[in-house]
Amino acid sequence: MTASVDDTIARLRLIRTPSIGPVSYRQLLARFGSAAAALDALPDLARRGGGRVPPPPPLAAVERERQLVERLGARLLFLGDPDYPALLAEVDNAPAVLTVRGDLSLVRRTAVALVGARNASAAACRFARGLAQDLAGEGASVVSGLARGIDTAAHEGAGTATIAVIAGGIDVVYPPENEALQQRIATEALLIAEMPPGTEPRARHFPHRNRIIAGLALGTVVVEAAPQSGSLITARLAGEQGREVMAVPGHPSDPRAQGCNALIRDGATLIQNAADVLEQLRPIDARAAVRAHTPAWGAPPPEDASDMDRARIDSLLGPVPVAVDELVRQSGCAPAVVQMVLLELELAGRLERHAGGRVSLPCR
Repeated sequence: MTASVDDTIARLRLIRTPSIGPVSYRQLLARFGSAAAALDALPDLARRGGGRVPPPPPLAAVERERQLVERLGARLLFLGDPDYPALLAEVDNAPAVLTVRGDLSLVRRTAVALVGARNASAAACRFARGLAQDLAGEGASVVSGLARGIDTAAHEGAGTATIAVIAGGIDVVYPPENEALQQRIATEALLIAEMPPGTEPRARHFPHRNRIIAGLALGTVVVEAAPQSGSLITARLAGEQGREVMAVPGHPSDPRAQGCNALIRDGATLIQNAADVLEQLRPIDARAAVRAHTPAWGAPPPEDASDMDRARIDSLLGPVPVAVDELVRQSGCAPAVVQMVLLELELAGRLERHAGGRVSLPCR
């Protein structure tokens, strides 16, 4: 294998190792400089955290995944690669690797996430389709999740200017009735998956997909959503990522409008057309359009910790999620030391990470 293939295999092995998440992957590369060196260090780091890290997948298994991605006409895109979506790279828990198929130039346009109810009304689907078409006509990309209802209408309206993020593998169609649409997007627009090929979508995968939808876009528009809709999760994640949250108002008596109306009540921007959306996303001064993207591993690399540091930080953790910044403040340890201890605990299976940069001990 060539050096580039060797590095791809090492990075995939690291990512596919149980207990390695997006945050720990980033920190391991920052600390050790390469995936191969990080793999060698895993057993010792987990021992310091009081446990054992499960073994990485065999070389043959990861090589099969790499070859399957190529046969599917897709490619692997690692965090830190030049083509990795810059907006998504700004997210704390950005995926360490994506499988992509299609036109990557779409991620470099002004991107708008357009989401909503699966059981959407006919009027809402018509509105979403027209809004997506108008946004695409203005040069924007429309991001959605290829679900029934609003997502499907958004993809259809945007045509070749759409980005679909799916919860399963790049080769798995869900829902089944969108098979032709998914294939068209993969060949004419852009299809993105975080899960390995062959992975069937499960309920736990959809919140992970939603963070990617929100992370790819400057703003998220919710067209129609019930109070417990997954679309509201996407809107919440967009807000946590510092992106614009917008919603289309609906009739108060329609349960499917309650989620959007609540978003507007809580501060989301009311929008009625594509002009309203673009007004929120395009700066008044064009010079402000240049974003200073944070490098994928721009934080200082974790530093080795003493046993006293480990004991102090461990004592501050419990089943209730706490912000990492609070651990730094209360422990009196340097941020890089706190990050190293948390990394050791995570690799040992003794730490859970939550949205908003919070951590906790697992609930057993």
